Amino acid sequence: MTEKKENIIQAALDLFAQQGYHATSTSKVAQQAGVSEGLIFRHFGNKEGLLKAIIALGEERLRSLYADVVLETVPKKTIEKALRLPFSVPESEYDFWRLQYKLKWELPEHTSNKMEPLRVALTNAFQKLDYASPEMEAEFLIHFLDGLGSGLLKNDVAQKEKLLEYLMKTYKV
Repeated sequence: MTEKKENIIQAALDLFAQQGYHATSTSKVAQQAGVSEGLIFRHFGNKEGLLKAIIALGEERLRSLYADVVLETVPKKTIEKALRLPFSVPESEYDFWRLQYKLKWELPEHTSNKMEPLRVALTNAFQKLDYASPEMEAEFLIHFLDGLGSGLLKNDVAQKEKLLEYLMKTYKV
């Protein structure tokens, strides 16, 4: 990816996060990125194309985040790694993830199937550990982790370390 394309995406990320997607024009993005508006159209087609590029980047980063969990073969390690996921996001990336959460609510095409590989990995882990309802346990954990991620991004989680320790003890990992 070229430096100018990266600048456009970063400017769009910043502006979409601060002002919202609908309130941000391509001319504002171009101005903040230090490029011509035409360059945005050449690279992305239109504002929706730029948004799709940002969503694709989010999906790519999400897959990177949970790849280690999905590839894990030891059931307890799978669960442990899943529990650590929200805590593993560097604070320097919080703005990016805040925008992803915001888009999840704003855009109808944002679906939950992005978590399917994680859901399958957790279900398999819970099955191997003889949980009574592995599918529901996996579903619960994914929704819990999503809410926890939201709380962490809002800096609204007290005693992060103690919470992680509690989760590890609860799941015996």
